[in-house]
Amino acid sequence: MLNTVVGSLVTHRYIWVDTTFTHAVTQTPRYQPAVWFGLVSLPGRMWGCTVLLESGAVYRALPPMAIAFLPISDNDGDDDDTYEEAAQTWDCYSTDFAVIEYPYLAGLRCLAKTDTIVRPGRHLFAVAPVGDGFSAQPEQAKEFHFIHLDGGRLTIQPTNRVVYQDASFTIAPASFPVGMTSQTDIYRCE
Repeated sequence: MLNTVVGSLVTHRYIWVDTTFTHAVTQTPRYQPAVWFGLVSLPGRMWGCTVLLESGAVYRALPPMAIAFLPISDNDGDDDDTYEEAAQTWDCYSTDFAVIEYPYLAGLRCLAKTDTIVRPGRHLFAVAPVGDGFSAQPEQAKEFHFIHLDGGRLTIQPTNRVVYQDASFTIAPASFPVGMTSQTDIYRCE
């Protein structure tokens, strides 16, 4: 399904939201339960997550660093500046996108290369921008992979910053391949 600016996830997810992003005064406990059901894509910005809070309020366009998959305490190691820098590598570059839940990748273990750290996690879903100048060029076309990190946080990384672990197929231990090249050719049959 193609979405423009605001779209729905294929499957809603129960998460925790950092109230420093949703309230004038940080709530206690800092992380509150929520349901994540939508996305917002605006060029030049991070992906926005749309959630339903326990109060019944809908909060739109939360940045990925506001999302957690478990209630994180102020003492947890992944709740720091290094995580904020790792939440997403590239800004959105299209208002049109398709949310894709590949059955083959669903829940697969993976490694996400963030700014300076390789972090383990599990694949959630991918989002493919469409109808923009970047996606039309083979060397620029990327999907955004949404990953539930082992530390309980969300990271959103382009295709070239994620490797997957399929115990029945891929070589263990997983590592980032070297010597690969970006696709640069456009193939046509007419």
